Amino acid sequence: MSTALGVFDATYSILRVAFLVLAIIFGILCVVDWLVRTRRVNPMGSLGRFARRSIDPILAPIERRVVRAGALPTNAPIYALVAIVLAGIVVLSLFGFLRAQLFALSLSAGAGGRGMLLLVIRWTIGLLQIALLVRVVSSWVRISPYARWVRWSYALTEWLLAPLRRIIPPLGMIDITPIVAFFVIQLLGGALVRII
Repeated sequence: MSTALGVFDATYSILRVAFLVLAIIFGILCVVDWLVRTRRVNPMGSLGRFARRSIDPILAPIERRVVRAGALPTNAPIYALVAIVLAGIVVLSLFGFLRAQLFALSLSAGAGGRGMLLLVIRWTIGLLQIALLVRVVSSWVRISPYARWVRWSYALTEWLLAPLRRIIPPLGMIDITPIVAFFVIQLLGGALVRII
């Protein structure tokens, strides 16, 4: 198990440096392309020709999405840079999360059956809390509950939220039942861990 943790740590270090270098390079390219697109640099000069020949084909798919969303095509480099930075943060966070879960698994396996049961309880609590968070965020950005990205969160949490909605009235336009459910799950999980 320690070799797997060592591999995770080495991979995490490599990914951190790779994403940092990629973000810096892409940031420079995006700034150059943005300067050319906004006419702060002569588009017919050598830097402008380089940007149109080398950078624009890379940004073309992002530019199409930006235009379809109603934004200006000159903002495509900024959106591309934000996408790269967010992708790096998500990948590194997922790697850190997986490493923490692998470490918890190794500790629980060493504790026997009781340790594994505690691990399953903690993982279940974590999954339910993530599902609640996904459900809340998807309601803020108005994603359909039937969309494949969020359907699982509704399936995992509706059993708890439906009874809470019958008991707790909304505060104006705000439904506070996900907050209450989050704390109920936390309390139930803590009680189960103490009992076991």
